[in-house]
Amino acid sequence: MTAASPPEVLRAPLVVEFPFTRSLGPVQSAFLTGLRERVVLGVKTADGRVVVPPTEYDPVTSEEVRDLVEVAATGTVTTWAWNDRPRPNQPLGTPFAWVLVKLDGADTALLHALDAPGPDAVRTGMRVRVRWAAERTGAITDIACFEPSDDAAPASEAAPAAHDGVFRDAVTGIVAEARLDYVYSPGRAQTAYINALSERRTVGERCPSCHKVYVPPRGACPTCGVATTDQVEVGPAGTVTTFCIVNIKAKNLDIEVPYVYAHIALDGAGLALHGRIGGIPYDQVRMGLRVEPVWTEGGRYPDHYRPTGEPDADYDAYKELI
Repeated sequence: MTAASPPEVLRAPLVVEFPFTRSLGPVQSAFLTGLRERVVLGVKTADGRVVVPPTEYDPVTSEEVRDLVEVAATGTVTTWAWNDRPRPNQPLGTPFAWVLVKLDGADTALLHALDAPGPDAVRTGMRVRVRWAAERTGAITDIACFEPSDDAAPASEAAPAAHDGVFRDAVTGIVAEARLDYVYSPGRAQTAYINALSERRTVGERCPSCHKVYVPPRGACPTCGVATTDQVEVGPAGTVTTFCIVNIKAKNLDIEVPYVYAHIALDGAGLALHGRIGGIPYDQVRMGLRVEPVWTEGGRYPDHYRPTGEPDADYDAYKELI
């Protein structure tokens, strides 16, 4: 007889997004509006250094800086790294180099992409120039990328020209599209937990040392530091240990407020999990309330928990799980 092979560990693509609107101060507003007009601005600090991209405060002294200057659209690569597998929404869809470029007239470097045929064509000290985007809106993407340039480094060290930072229809705010795409695997223990939920069962794992049953299981006991493999089915009923009343409606969540979210200690579990409480007015939910899961047709996890009708649990029965 051959042993059954372990179930395949689950994997799923996930996306975390947090787009937010940011207002711009006078320095950042001038910088981004300038890019729209194919002008690169920096700020001059009290000791004469030119910082590009411009900051509103001196990175050394923390003093406020407002003296804008215009620098060139050409510069020198100070360091680089080759990117042979561009990801979605990166500046170029073909392999490129990430480069730090010190623009002529600046004392600091700007991070952007360099369009080059391969890593052999990139080197520290090479001369590059801005390739402007065909359509510009007042964003760092108005610089489509850098490209190699045959221009020699400027012979003089003339100070960059002062700029008043005034443009028509200045950009005063941006939306930052923060996004993370990744593939998540819950691991062996939580794969078993998720698969059991699809069968309307709740399965935890018992620590062989302290004997606490973890739900959801973690694959190891965080207290004793030993692996947990002994599966234990718990519930389905449990006890409300603590709860909160939610009064703010979440986006894309079709639940009317107010509603209750609670920590629920399932019978046989060594710690509480969280779930929504339904089937009872929100102001009647209480610690010690006995509840059971409610499943929807085709649901892979309980939609909510409702009262079982049993008497409330005694506080001493769940106080260690709060």
